[in-house]
Amino acid sequence: MPDNGKSYEMLTDYITGKIIPNVGVEELRQHLEKYLIEVKGYHTTDIRVDVDIRIDIDGSCYASQLDLVVSVENRSFMVIKCAAGSLDSREREVLSAARIFESFPVPYAVVSDSQTAVIYDTISGKKIGEGLSRIPSHLQATEILSGIQPIEFSDKKRGKEKIIFRSYDSMNVNVSRKILI
Repeated sequence: MPDNGKSYEMLTDYITGKIIPNVGVEELRQHLEKYLIEVKGYHTTDIRVDVDIRIDIDGSCYASQLDLVVSVENRSFMVIKCAAGSLDSREREVLSAARIFESFPVPYAVVSDSQTAVIYDTISGKKIGEGLSRIPSHLQATEILSGIQPIEFSDKKRGKEKIIFRSYDSMNVNVSRKILI
C-alpha cells in the first residue's frame, strides 16, 4: 500500500515492547493488554499481538491479523477483538475468527473497548458475560481449559465462518497493517 503522507504518533506496545503507530483502536488495545497482565494475571508470554491469520477460500488466500490471542499452557484460550463503538456489532467477526484461527475453535471470543467487554462461548455463539471483570483470569482460564475437549467444526461450517470473517475483517480500515510507516 502506498504511503499516504500522514505521520503517526508512535507508542510502545505493552506486551511486545515494539514501537507501533497509534492508529485506530491502538490505545484501547494497550489499556486492555495492561489490564490482562496486571489485573487478570496473564503473563506477557500468554498474549500474542497482531497474530497472523491466513485462510483459504475457494483457492484464494486471505491474510489478516487478530488483535490479541490469549493462551494458557500453550493452548489458545481466547481471541480478542479491540473495537470502539458498539461492541455487539463485532460479535460475528470475533466469533468467526475464534472458530477458524486453528483447526479446533478457540473456546472464548471477546470484543472489548478497554472499558468494558463482551465475552462469547465460541462453540455456541452465546454471550456468556459482559464487563472487563467477566474476562476469565489466568487461573480461571486454566481451570476452564482443563474441562474442555476440543470440538471440530465440519468443513462446510468452517467454510461459512471463513467467508463471514473475511467479509467483516475486510471492512476494517483504521488498522496499522494497512499503513506504511
